[in-house]
Amino acid sequence: MIKLLISYALVLSSLAPLRSGPSYSAEQETQLLFGETCCVEQYQQGGWYRVVNDYDGYEGWVGTSMITLISQEQYEEYKEGDFTAVVRSPYTSACNTRTNQLIPLTAGTRLRNYKDGQFEILGDIYTIDPSAVLEKPLPLTHDNLLLLASPLLNVPYVWGGKSPSGFDCSGFVYYIYRQCGYSITRTATSQNSDGYYVSRSELQPGDIIIFYNSAKTAIGHAGMYIGN
Repeated sequence: MIKLLISYALVLSSLAPLRSGPSYSAEQETQLLFGETCCVEQYQQGGWYRVVNDYDGYEGWVGTSMITLISQEQYEEYKEGDFTAVVRSPYTSACNTRTNQLIPLTAGTRLRNYKDGQFEILGDIYTIDPSAVLEKPLPLTHDNLLLLASPLLNVPYVWGGKSPSGFDCSGFVYYIYRQCGYSITRTATSQNSDGYYVSRSELQPGDIIIFYNSAKTAIGHAGMYIGN
């Protein structure tokens, strides 16, 4: 049974797979990261919500245990926070000072109202190693692209992945842009429309390069130009 909902939710898990259907065997299309919010549209019997991720607009199904429903008032207040700071270390953890629970976090996770090694979610204060945090976005330059991308060259390919536990091609591009303070769409097909076309001679570090399949009938891959 499917029940239509209009509700809101917050991700308090390290990351949550967003799937193509209400089943653990359904394909992972992307991931929700800790601290991200979403709108809940439907409930499927068996423990599934259909949601829309606020940050990138991606829609899919997530297990009900992976997200926390919140009120509209909590949702609106939460969204007013400062999300400039992001986790820069591939893996780190944060500690809830009220419960002493440790939460593993991956690079790209945005931290609400971060200051001096602490951030806040729904009234709870979390502590985190300041060296694991990027307080302000890095400029999108050749050197910074190499700084962000080089440590991740041996990360495994994971379809639908957007964290250092595993990336797909567009997820990797999405992650790098996020570290530099840019909001882009999530898939190679949609990233093809995020900017404007330039010739090969006009490419600048950070430009997205889109690859078509051999028949040139569909987009099959996305990458990022880092310069010569």
